[in-house]
Amino acid sequence: SLASADALAGEHLAKLKRLVDRVEPALVSEHLCWGGVGGLHFNDLLPFPYTAPALALLADRIDHVQGTLKRRILLENLSAYVECRHSEMTETAFLAELARRTGCGLLLDVNNLYVNAINFGFDPVARLNDLDPDSIGQMHLAGHTVVDDCLIDTHGSPVSDPVWALYEQACRRFGPRPTLIEWDTDLPVLDVLLSQAAQAEAIAQREVAHA
Repeated sequence: SLASADALAGEHLAKLKRLVDRVEPALVSEHLCWGGVGGLHFNDLLPFPYTAPALALLADRIDHVQGTLKRRILLENLSAYVECRHSEMTETAFLAELARRTGCGLLLDVNNLYVNAINFGFDPVARLNDLDPDSIGQMHLAGHTVVDDCLIDTHGSPVSDPVWALYEQACRRFGPRPTLIEWDTDLPVLDVLLSQAAQAEAIAQREVAHA
């Protein structure tokens, strides 16, 4: 809950540090969002206004987290279903500035970017240009659900063709990055998951050859 109005949960961060020290993972990431306030936890990844005060708050908190963990973390863009009307910049511009100020990396969720592009009416390829290739540490792909008035990030179906196309553009801009297929519900047989991973690998390698 990095973007919460509450203070950082010190006990939780201490537990995370002990886990990181024990496991020594290759990457540690967190969504750029909030999920609790006033002692209540909402069990969701919630957006916030992308403003200068929020940027200053998040930069301080990320510095604190990275200093505590003694490592660079990755921040992930989230899927959202409302926007704050007084935002002063886009989510990707906000992420890029946080990376510049703090030295953190970015985890680009390509499906989340596409879902938001459809829900809020912007060009997702143009948003890729906000991000510094050197900041991208990982990418995510997933399926979404189409409902009457929006897309919902459900992680319960194959990656859609438009998301594959956006992933290709991302690989072209940033180069290949470690990529995770997220599939959380209605799990298919293993061969389906492996074919999705193989498709991601093929796109990345094709862009290497293209470059």
